[in-house]
Amino acid sequence: MPAQPKETLGKILETLGFTAAIEEHKLEEGLLLEIKTDDTGRLIGRQGQTLSDLQYLTNRLLFQQDATAPKVMVDVGGYRTQAREALVKKAKNAAEKVRRWGDPVELEPMTAFDRRVVHQALKDDPDVETHSVEVEGSEKKAILLRPRH
Repeated sequence: MPAQPKETLGKILETLGFTAAIEEHKLEEGLLLEIKTDDTGRLIGRQGQTLSDLQYLTNRLLFQQDATAPKVMVDVGGYRTQAREALVKKAKNAAEKVRRWGDPVELEPMTAFDRRVVHQALKDDPDVETHSVEVEGSEKKAILLRPRH
């Protein structure tokens, strides 16, 4: 049975007691499920943590239903979209420093989702390569940008 992203997220939200409408948009790397609700703050959570958890659960459930299901990005109130744009901008600025000075640049520790955004943003850059690196004393990884040889 093919995965049903919109229905799966709707069921999670309903179970948690949220009243929301969900819009589905196709993205280059998967699907965007945009939640329309009056309760955006509670769904976003502190530093987007609740939203990240919701996205993780949705993707896990979809993958169990269908291993070929597309990756789903969950957003509410444009939070993820704005955060993603800021992250891409930060990655491009870091890449410009690497290009200009030739020195490696390390970005702060971030979630796997955010690292994927950075890797995707710079994957076609002919001058810079990106690597996820362990951060001592943390479960998160950071991204190291360095000149491509």
